Amino acid sequence: MKILIIGGTGFMGPSTVAHLQNAGHQVTVFHRGKTPLPAGAEEIIGDHHRLGDYRPEFERRNFDVVIDFILSSGRQMKTLMETFRGITHRVVAISSMDVYRAMGILHGTEAGPLQQVPLTEESELRENRNTYSPEAMTKVREVYPWADDEYDKIPVEEAVMGDRDLPGTVLRLPMVYGPGDPLHRFHHILKRMDDGRRHIIFPDDIAAWRTPRGYVENVAAAIALAATSDHAAGRIYNICEAESFSELEWARKIAAAAGWKGEFVLLPRDKTPKHLVLPGNTAQHLAASSEKIRHELGCREPISRDEAIRRTIEWERANQPQQPLYMPFNYKAEDEALARLKATA
Repeated sequence: MKILIIGGTGFMGPSTVAHLQNAGHQVTVFHRGKTPLPAGAEEIIGDHHRLGDYRPEFERRNFDVVIDFILSSGRQMKTLMETFRGITHRVVAISSMDVYRAMGILHGTEAGPLQQVPLTEESELRENRNTYSPEAMTKVREVYPWADDEYDKIPVEEAVMGDRDLPGTVLRLPMVYGPGDPLHRFHHILKRMDDGRRHIIFPDDIAAWRTPRGYVENVAAAIALAATSDHAAGRIYNICEAESFSELEWARKIAAAAGWKGEFVLLPRDKTPKHLVLPGNTAQHLAASSEKIRHELGCREPISRDEAIRRTIEWERANQPQQPLYMPFNYKAEDEALARLKATA
């Protein structure tokens, strides 16, 4: 197959390109030319915001499938569909599990009750179309510059699934970790371990909070599988690991792989140092099911979780961020909280 990937030079793109190439497909990446091209791929240099201008080039190359990693809004999705209608056989839209109502309840933008988990493709979606506040979007764009002020994956999904002429597939991604992770999801735990901290504090609500995750190469393999399977046309799939572990369970897995022998300390939210307390209603878990894509397409992870964690730790240690994105470090406040706990024991 001839496959076009839009925005394929970031975190997940290169792994997706590799999986497609290993399966014998020809891959072209449409990008701005500001980051290295994945090995073996062809390229089209251009501006995602002027996608329609490149229709003659797309038509000349006659792609079978188009995968777009950097869709931010329904307006962008409509442009994509208009550009490729009559040119390609199917469009794959990379979406997010932030479409679920559970995410709105977590952020306090949706009323209750709490949503049942695990979340499936049939779970309720958000009614409030503003996924994140303007302040939060400013931080989002620091990591994902393609995200615009209209960011919302629900209109993206509606545009692709509502097109009668061009079949589409929607892939809802989890929290993705691994080498290249721009959010450095392991950093706040691993650095404390590598700094020789003997005790690591968790607020008890965060410790129990369960979320869906996926290792970058495994997520890429699922994307490649869905993009090349005719059965995926007109379908929506969650992509994530089969089990959604709690934050404390993840921390213990990282500790085991890193060889850390310290102790995790759980504190009530009101006794926890403020820099370790995350906003939101953590009674709303985000655990999700990926059974649908496993059953329908035979999706399986090529990289084991233990190996995925090992590779991620190795990369995190070699690529520490200058500024942690969440759960910052204030060891003085953490030591004071531990001392208070010891004094009342």
